[in-house]
Amino acid sequence: MLELLIGAAVTVLVGRAIFKGYSATGVLLGGGLLLLAITALMGKPVLPAKVASTGYLATDIFEYIRFLLNDRGGGLGMMIMVLCGFAGYMSHIGANDKLVLLASKPLKVIKSPYLLLVAAYLVACAMSLAVSSATGLGVLLMATLFPLMVNMGISRGAAAAVCASPAAIILSPTSGDVVLAAKSANMELIDFAFKLTLPVSLAAIACMAIAHFFWQRYLDRRSGETMHRMEEGEIKTNAPALYALLPFTPIIGVLIFDGKWGPKLDIVTIIVICMVLACALELIRVRSSKLLLDGLTVCWRNMADAFSGVVMLLVGAGVFAQGLMTIGFIANLLTHVQDLGTGGMIIMLSLVVITTLAAFTTGSGNAPFYAFVELIPNLATSLGINPAYLVIPMLQASNLGRTVSPVSGVVVACSGMAKLSPFEVVKRTSVPVAVGLLVVIIATEIMVPA
Repeated sequence: MLELLIGAAVTVLVGRAIFKGYSATGVLLGGGLLLLAITALMGKPVLPAKVASTGYLATDIFEYIRFLLNDRGGGLGMMIMVLCGFAGYMSHIGANDKLVLLASKPLKVIKSPYLLLVAAYLVACAMSLAVSSATGLGVLLMATLFPLMVNMGISRGAAAAVCASPAAIILSPTSGDVVLAAKSANMELIDFAFKLTLPVSLAAIACMAIAHFFWQRYLDRRSGETMHRMEEGEIKTNAPALYALLPFTPIIGVLIFDGKWGPKLDIVTIIVICMVLACALELIRVRSSKLLLDGLTVCWRNMADAFSGVVMLLVGAGVFAQGLMTIGFIANLLTHVQDLGTGGMIIMLSLVVITTLAAFTTGSGNAPFYAFVELIPNLATSLGINPAYLVIPMLQASNLGRTVSPVSGVVVACSGMAKLSPFEVVKRTSVPVAVGLLVVIIATEIMVPA
């Protein structure tokens, strides 16, 4: 119980400091170091199993920061930096403006930018079938779909929320979470994914799309932000029409190089290919290697800005999440769920609440789900209910909770690339996520036999 109170107290202090305008990166890093220090003083290990200990708990704290700098900077961080560089270069060569110029003509028939927002959200949800990582998908959408949405009259906050939320509901039948959930439900993957999980997911996505429409419009009107769609005469670019395709080449590449149509390539590899293609076309257009190389400095500068503004924020969030987990915050939540021991619906709702809370505080969807899913077979057996009835809401709640966490990778990345506060993005995703969670619970009650 002490660990739960300490974790909650530090979380409140961190949240209050960020709300008061303190640097989110510094506050999260400081809060995480405090939790890790308390963990070490309690004699508990501070490193995850995959990181080798230095032999001393005190130095293990700093070893974890080194590990995160390597992991977030070299893996996820590199992807974010490369995508930010690509997005900056697309703006520099006029590809984004050309795309908006061409897209504005057929889209003129849609008068409301919020209908465009709903369409963009549905497209983004479909993209989650190709990109399983929530953060990876969010960053990809921020580099490709975000500029188009903003230039078509959608506010930056609303556009960032769309990019941050498509992975809130799981669609992919082959994702690791779904495979594990099917195993815990003691069902064949195809039956579990398509007969039970998919109908619940589709219902939630439809309702979340509607919620995005009304909630983003309400927030824009309350803030006094007016929608301004760029008209044809306002866009000045001499880029050729072919350039309108360039911002979407990363998405095309992800769909092509998925291991089925060609070799399976990492997103960073795909972006490098897209950059080379863009550079080749730009060299043909400007006919000057000096102008081409000078233009590329925009790409490098955007990559550097992404490291300071986004990657370091991810490191701070990672240290904070590790502190919450190592001090025993998640374990205590788990114990409280086991102690409930009551009816099926109460247990289902309790698991949803605890999983959502754990995902919100740690910023991870996988950690709480993987921790709690081990309970399902024993709980279902002792209660005499269908394990799928418990596991499906938990599966969705873990991802929904991550989408409203100001320390989750996808929210931090999208807010950083949009130059917004993580709390602004969380405010934008909060109501659609709440609607999605409610629909998941109701749909499970209707569609999944208890």
